[in-house]
Amino acid sequence: MSRNNKDRLGVSTPDVQTANPPITPTDQNQAVFNFTTPTEFVELPSGGRFYDEEHPLHNEETVEIKFMTAKEEDILTSPSLLKKGLAIDRLLQSVVINKEIDLDSLLVGDKNALLVATRVTGYGPDYSTNVTCPACTTSSKYQFDLSDIPGQPGGVSTINSEHVTESDRGTFFITGLERTKAKVEVRLLRGHDEKMRNSRMKKKKKHSITTSVFLEMLSSFIVSVNDSTDPNYIASFLENMPAMDSRHLRATYSTLIPNVDLNQEFECEACGTTTDMEVPLNAEFFWPR
Repeated sequence: MSRNNKDRLGVSTPDVQTANPPITPTDQNQAVFNFTTPTEFVELPSGGRFYDEEHPLHNEETVEIKFMTAKEEDILTSPSLLKKGLAIDRLLQSVVINKEIDLDSLLVGDKNALLVATRVTGYGPDYSTNVTCPACTTSSKYQFDLSDIPGQPGGVSTINSEHVTESDRGTFFITGLERTKAKVEVRLLRGHDEKMRNSRMKKKKKHSITTSVFLEMLSSFIVSVNDSTDPNYIASFLENMPAMDSRHLRATYSTLIPNVDLNQEFECEACGTTTDMEVPLNAEFFWPR
């Protein structure tokens, strides 16, 4: 095309440098930094109802976490963190976006929700592990679906009973114990409570001191008995409490706790038995083979 024709049609010769500018080192760095780890919001079973006004999760229904990456896998395989039992806590610290949240202050059920969600972001919802059939005791590999883990809000509203009331300080009074007729005040456990309980049990085991799992669990969440907060009085009550009352107390407390419902249907391939089974959170949960 002649120059005159080009001028008539309004077509100009493209500037090669403008159409395809060279990529500078600065542009390359910006392209790398544009890769961001995806995040998602995890629903808290508690809905933030049982946290003080000063707590970052007060009335917060969700917590934002980032997906697991190679960095988090390094945490899970760190020999020093595994030996100290800190791998899971460091993992959650790494994925929770809001760094003002103290994981030890989380309600146990909310922490469980974060654990399940983090596992799903890293390895998907399918979770295969060995389970033992309660009917025929056959051990086999079974696959659970971690995407089907509903939350239980807990609190008095979930219990249709006149034997449970909530105090103005966030504790609960449980009555209806048939044998002792006692009034027991309980509180919701948090991450630091579980750590303290596990530490006590380890120390007792180290010194060959006989301990009861049920007594340790009950003593960790009981605040008072018959309005008495005397540790000796509470310890004496627990040691002499009939099994019927103990079961009632534990069952009622488990309903009060905001938590994730880990029960799923299990069908044994060996005997055909179908039953509800709690998803076992063993080593394969975060360290799948």
